[in-house]
Amino acid sequence: MPHLLHIDSSINGDRSVSRALSARAAAAWRAAHPDGTVTYRDLGANPVPHLDAASGLARVVPAEQRTPDQNESWKLTEELVGEVREASTVLLGLPLYNYGAPSVVKAWVDHLIAPGLAFDPATGTGLLDGREFLVLASRGGGYGEGTPRFGWDHAESWLPHGLAITGIEPRFIAAELTLADTNPAMANLRDLAAESMAAAEREIDELWTPVNA
Repeated sequence: MPHLLHIDSSINGDRSVSRALSARAAAAWRAAHPDGTVTYRDLGANPVPHLDAASGLARVVPAEQRTPDQNESWKLTEELVGEVREASTVLLGLPLYNYGAPSVVKAWVDHLIAPGLAFDPATGTGLLDGREFLVLASRGGGYGEGTPRFGWDHAESWLPHGLAITGIEPRFIAAELTLADTNPAMANLRDLAAESMAAAEREIDELWTPVNA
């Protein structure tokens, strides 16, 4: 049975563009998979703990040597990897904060880098390949080639590398210039922002064919 893992990470609630895009994608997925099931995780509202000195070494310490804090952290890692493993499709809403991914997404990825669960420690082979992974990204500015801040989007460049050892290969659908409607200094970019959003929405709508289409 097809299963969707839908993850949001924005802290902006109903004002979030990445949440709007991921919700649109989730609706399109459900229309194409009426018999499918969905797991939803909101990292913005309920962040997973960052790896710290008390628990972070759970991934490299033998099970019998783990402290209670490490055992608790490892159980969460098992849960998070399990959610990905059970999914045929993963949707991740990814805003750009200070030119990088939200720290809650970094924490989520850190939990996924788990030997024996997400990759084979003996060979380095990823164990989470074979599933669709779509990233619905939003960027307040423009970071494409030829723009003043070309290359400043470190979220899209980082995520494929951060997940590489797991075998997951993200596909990005992005809307740019999302602050144009609220930032007077970007008023001249509103038409370009609307075009970027429309293009992202079209790409989402073409991902899957609805059952009753």
